[in-house]
This record gives sequence, structure tokens and C-alpha cells, in this order.
Amino acid sequence: MAHSLPWNVGIGTSILASPGRLGSLTPMREMLEARRPLGRSGLTVPRIALGCGNFGGIGSAPELFGQGLSEDQAFALMDAAWESGISHFDTADAYGGGRSELSIGRWIASRGVRPQLTTKTYNPMAAGADHGLRPERIARQLSMSLERLGVDRVELYLAHDFDPEVPLAESFSALDQAQAEGMIGTYGVSNFGPARLAAALAAGAPQAVQNSYSLLDRADGGDLLALCAERGVAYLAFSPLAGGWLTGKYRRGEPFPAGSRMTQRPEPYRAFVSGPVFDVLGRLQAIASSRGTSMAALALAWLLADERVTQVVTGPGRPEHLAPVREALRHPLTDEDRAAVERALG
Repeated sequence: MAHSLPWNVGIGTSILASPGRLGSLTPMREMLEARRPLGRSGLTVPRIALGCGNFGGIGSAPELFGQGLSEDQAFALMDAAWESGISHFDTADAYGGGRSELSIGRWIASRGVRPQLTTKTYNPMAAGADHGLRPERIARQLSMSLERLGVDRVELYLAHDFDPEVPLAESFSALDQAQAEGMIGTYGVSNFGPARLAAALAAGAPQAVQNSYSLLDRADGGDLLALCAERGVAYLAFSPLAGGWLTGKYRRGEPFPAGSRMTQRPEPYRAFVSGPVFDVLGRLQAIASSRGTSMAALALAWLLADERVTQVVTGPGRPEHLAPVREALRHPLTDEDRAAVERALG
């Protein structure tokens, strides 16, 4: 594969700053590099992160390890994201059974650049392997993640799920130790609802929560986002396009496209296969068309218009799937647009 990136670009620096290279995209780079506080940690993150859950697998599902994007495809996507100005990559130890972190690490080494990094732990690295948030496991998994990524520190480390077998205080003690040793910038949680986040805040100092949030999955729009705002916790939204449902690829009465999430790992999205959801999608598509954008761009713009959302983690499958990000930034929602979207959602 041809390497197009310069070898001397530092952390958070985009090659778009290079003189004479893609200069027309400089305003886009500035929007992508606009930063928000990461809770009360003193760190900041950009509004958009590249989700790397499909590198070498489909998320953390052991039965799908080795599928998803090949390393060449992952490199092409990271190249395109970096060139667009996306400087934060989001992964997890169990994505692809370690393949995602390995691909990112090899890309960092070959390109000579250093994005900000989020990684996570909880899920097993192979079928039948251990999982959870025991302190000794956190220490082991973090060390292995840093080795795969080829770095000595990640900016954000997340507990990827709630572990009912380990007191949160014990898990957070291990994360506090990792932070004190400089292995992580700060830590947070993922897939925690309001009650569990409240318990986490009583047990330690998580600075972020990363959950699924989109036009079709708005459960966090009430109590959880309110709690984040009250306690100064950064809210990071993953699956902003609801597994592809907000791209328009799934149509009423038609088979799911080959290779789509609904043919690979449909379980999280089966509830969307209903007449009312297709009705909502039709109304959202009409709004998007009236604005001259894709429905995916509308969905991303809706999230970016919410000041309570610190970061949106988007996981495109191909470089061209980054286009809705650019559309969303170029066409922010007006108050009238947001009202129309709320009416469309019913």
C-alpha cells in the first residue's frame, strides 16, 4: 500500500496543516479539531472520533473475529480520516480479538503520526477467555493494549461494560493507579445507564461515559444526559447512525444488503425492523432531502447540535463513508431543522 502521510506529524496534528496539501479543506479541519473538555480531567477531545470497531472483526463478538475490515482496508480508512482532520481514534482490546489495536499500532508506526486514543476493556479476547473488571485483569489488559498500540499511554481508558461481580471501587482503584503511573490520561465507563453511572460517580472519578445514542436510540436523552451535565461528565455517543439504519440502506420490504450490520450482527438492531421505524426513516429522509444532505448527515448534525454531547464516535466502513461527517459540519441544524426532526420522531 502506498503511504501518503508525512512521517513527522505529532499527536493531534493533521496533515492538512501541511502547506499546499488539501488547502481547501482547512476550514473543515478547524471544525473537526474544535475541542471539548473531557469531563473535569483537564484533557480535551475533538467532537468527532473514528470508531475502529470493525477492524479485524465486528465489534467484540468472538464468532466474528477475523471478519470486518482487513488491515489494508483499515489503513485506507485511517489515512482518509486523518487527512480529513479526524485526530482521535476509538478502539477496544476485544475489537477483533486485538486486531483493531494491532492495526492502529501498525498504522501509527508506519505513518509516524499519533492520534489521541481511547481504548476499553471488559469483553473476552477469545471465545471462552476471561472477561470483566477485576483489578489484576485491568492491569494486564491495559499493558497488552499499550503494547498492541505501540504507545506508552492512552488518553482515555473505559470500562467497556458493568461488571456485577467486582465492586466499582476496586476497578476504579486499578484505574486510578494506571493514571498515577501515566499509562492513561483519565478513565470512564461505557454502556452504563443513569443508576450505574450514579454508582460509579460515588465509587470513583470517571470523567466520561460512552453509550449508544442516535435518532433511533434516544434513551439517554433524559436522566443520563442530565446527570452528565450536573456532574461534569463527558458524554460520548457511539453508533450515531444506529448500525446503518440512519443511512437509508435498509428499506421496507427489501432484503438487507449483503455485508451490512443486519446480516452480520443484527441482534442490537432487531427492534428497528418495524413499520413505525420505517415511517420515521421516511420522514427523516424527507427532511434531509429538503436540506440538500444525506440522512446520515442529518443524524450526525442532530448529535453535534446537542451541546450535552461531547464527542460523536462514528465507525465508517470505507473512506467514502466519511462524507456525511463533512456534510454534517457544513450544514449544522438550525432551530427550525431541530423542531422538524423532533416532529418527525413522533
